Amino acid sequence: MEKVQIFCVNQGRTIDIEPGLTLEELAEQMGVKLKHKILGAMANGRFVGLSYRVFRPKRIEFFDGTHPEGRRMLARTLVMMLGVAVDEVLEGVQVEVLHSVSRGLYCELLKSGQRVDPTTAEVVAILDRMKELQAAALPIVRKEMPTEEALSLLTTTPDTCRLLRQHGELYTVVHSLDGHNAVLFGDLTQKTSDVEAFDLTEFFSGMLLRLPEDNNPSQLAESTLQNKMFATFLQFDKIKNILRIRRLADLNDTIGDGQGRKAIQVSEALHEKQIADIADMIAERRDNVRVVLISGPSSSGKTTFSKRLSIQLALNGITPVTLSIDNYFVDRELTPRDEEGNYDFEAVEAINVKLFNEQILALMRGEEVEIPKFNFVRGKSEFDGTKLRLEKGSVLVIEGTHGLTPALTPMIPDANKFRIYVAPLAGINFDQLTRIHTTDNRLIRRIVRDYYNRGHNAESTIAMWPSVRRGEDKFIYTNQEQADVMFNSCTLYELAVLRAKAEPILLEVLPNSPHYGEAQRLLHFLSYFKPLGAETIPPTSLMREFVGGSSFEYD
Repeated sequence: MEKVQIFCVNQGRTIDIEPGLTLEELAEQMGVKLKHKILGAMANGRFVGLSYRVFRPKRIEFFDGTHPEGRRMLARTLVMMLGVAVDEVLEGVQVEVLHSVSRGLYCELLKSGQRVDPTTAEVVAILDRMKELQAAALPIVRKEMPTEEALSLLTTTPDTCRLLRQHGELYTVVHSLDGHNAVLFGDLTQKTSDVEAFDLTEFFSGMLLRLPEDNNPSQLAESTLQNKMFATFLQFDKIKNILRIRRLADLNDTIGDGQGRKAIQVSEALHEKQIADIADMIAERRDNVRVVLISGPSSSGKTTFSKRLSIQLALNGITPVTLSIDNYFVDRELTPRDEEGNYDFEAVEAINVKLFNEQILALMRGEEVEIPKFNFVRGKSEFDGTKLRLEKGSVLVIEGTHGLTPALTPMIPDANKFRIYVAPLAGINFDQLTRIHTTDNRLIRRIVRDYYNRGHNAESTIAMWPSVRRGEDKFIYTNQEQADVMFNSCTLYELAVLRAKAEPILLEVLPNSPHYGEAQRLLHFLSYFKPLGAETIPPTSLMREFVGGSSFEYD
């Protein structure tokens, strides 16, 4: 047989190989070395595992556990190891992966469909079994088989089976470990020893599966206390139980039965109630609160939230006065630069903190101030005569990245501040073992919004996403627990609605783009959602900020 030509991006060279070689064999043959263990590769722009066999010419770029897909592979592998350990240690008990919290995955144990609280001894025994699996360096076998055959192997995970039937693919990838089978909706590592760092601890009514560090997969990520976020998860879980929409197959059935409108109505009613409750909390502290600070990561719906909160504040007799942190950017030449020498607009030093605090204090004293406006074209802070004053019964509503950053408001007494963290913190999950990443949720929101409202294609949005995420990790997530209240901006139905909007945008990303693999991953992810029309979404919904048709005006 003719040899196959391979171009290895990591080495910048081309070689000819025998057809049928696995990527693991190819990496060894070429002597490819990365900083950490090689876990997978992009083959002609698509994410694949090391068991992938090459039969045609390919452009190959190997990656390790610091790559986003590498991190996802490590997490999937750990989830499978956890599932195997639970099945072997506790008879008749299964694990359910629910939320990402405290730099790990919160999991609960189920017996006959009901939650059971693990004992300390049981958690230790499960962890010990996971360590035995790791030490044994057991192979994790990837096999693509007819879906009907796969369904016969997955009798203990009915929601997975329902989702596979709904998806309708002829073939399904099943991973096997130590005689156990699972569908994880993505590739895993080649063997259990590829996962170098993990832990399992007791956590509330379940367990916390601790993951490797993002930038160093050989080390355990440092755990952080996120009790407020966890309480928000529990609140949302109650709503899912009431609606009986806990997992994706439930949502698809609801839409298929013509009840999608109900999911929209209940989700929107929940948002309205929560926003009204937050406004009531502020009203109860009206004698002290003069500044409402709203923060959250990109595409959380902060802008629409602030507008809806302003309406609820007005119903409480409080006059909201909005102020943008963006007005206080320093002149461009004074903006700090990041490690790559680019302007770092996400840094708090990019804001004129001194002027910001002085003017807020002046407004709180009832004085009139002339606020700056930042000219983004000229890169200059300017004054155009716009003035602001707080009347009696007014509060400042300020929305921006650094709303919860202590360094932004050091001169403002804490008693005068009310801090709100807005983010799509929790939604439904694929099934018992595969959760939906809220980061993907936000990325799809942003792709749709940027395309229709800002003229950006999917390729440019995906390209800038890593920089956005770095800014969030540095300036937002470290301060989220400082919030007085958290608002979960996720809706149960949104990805079903976003699918129709996002698919044609993602299909514009061509195979020769460096972001083709990510676009294809998102398309495959969305394909599991039964489409839902946006007609019945209210014009005041947070989702209208992304799909259009809002009754609010946006800058």
